[in-house]
Amino acid sequence: MTQMALGGADLIFTTSFGYMEPTLNVAAKFPNVKFEHATGYMRADNVSTYSARFYEGRAVQGHIAGNLTKSNKIGYIGSFPIPEVIRGINSAFIHARKVNPDVEFKIVWAFTWFDPAKEADAAKVLIEQGCDVVLQHTDSTAPQAAAQAAGNVYTFGQASDMGEYAPIPRVSSIIDNWAPYYVERTKAVMDGTWTSVDTWDGIGRGMVGIGEISDAVPADVKASAEALRDSIASGAYHPFTGPLNKQDGSAWLADGEVADDGTLAGLNFYVEGIEGDIPS
Repeated sequence: MTQMALGGADLIFTTSFGYMEPTLNVAAKFPNVKFEHATGYMRADNVSTYSARFYEGRAVQGHIAGNLTKSNKIGYIGSFPIPEVIRGINSAFIHARKVNPDVEFKIVWAFTWFDPAKEADAAKVLIEQGCDVVLQHTDSTAPQAAAQAAGNVYTFGQASDMGEYAPIPRVSSIIDNWAPYYVERTKAVMDGTWTSVDTWDGIGRGMVGIGEISDAVPADVKASAEALRDSIASGAYHPFTGPLNKQDGSAWLADGEVADDGTLAGLNFYVEGIEGDIPS
């Protein structure tokens, strides 16, 4: 970051949660340079934050996964135990349970965003535990390859479409589409209108894309998943709508109540029905 600023960059994007404090530190030394930090929550006059509502896509994935599983065991490869990832696990679980009350989630934490060896090992552990659907919040295709080798296991692409593994094991995906935001913010620097803001967009604004649902998914499930996607995109439905309890059984959201953004931004608990603890 320092080299970029010294090299004359007017705008610097720092694209991972772990860059948050370093971004603030460098930005303080270069007040005339604009910084955009992905998925963080700390801002300054010359530091904006942006993220995507990945949990919206997880709702669609959970809906499909709950319909596809035969073992009723769905695996989830977590990257880091931060709110972004916890939101995704909860959202997928809620919507898998809506269509299949017998579903259980098995979660393996890889503690990485991208490490094919670790991701492959995590997928193999989940498959050995009887999971016939595996979701991931890590960015390599290693889980897809592990599922393909195992056979009869469904997966979902993460961040990119991973369509080379379609129609099976990869049956759909969450696609991160940052390009429109990058263009918009770059133009703002160029025309002098850039200000520090916090942006959190989802399916409706196109920041979260749902990859094509393959023909390995039954037609009725595909149709209901697309209807769920569209209702989220339009704002007619919110994935965190009560009644919902916390993991310990205590009340969280009453019937029809929607979680506010502040709560979701700092979410640090599982919903009722998910087993296991969140690592510290």
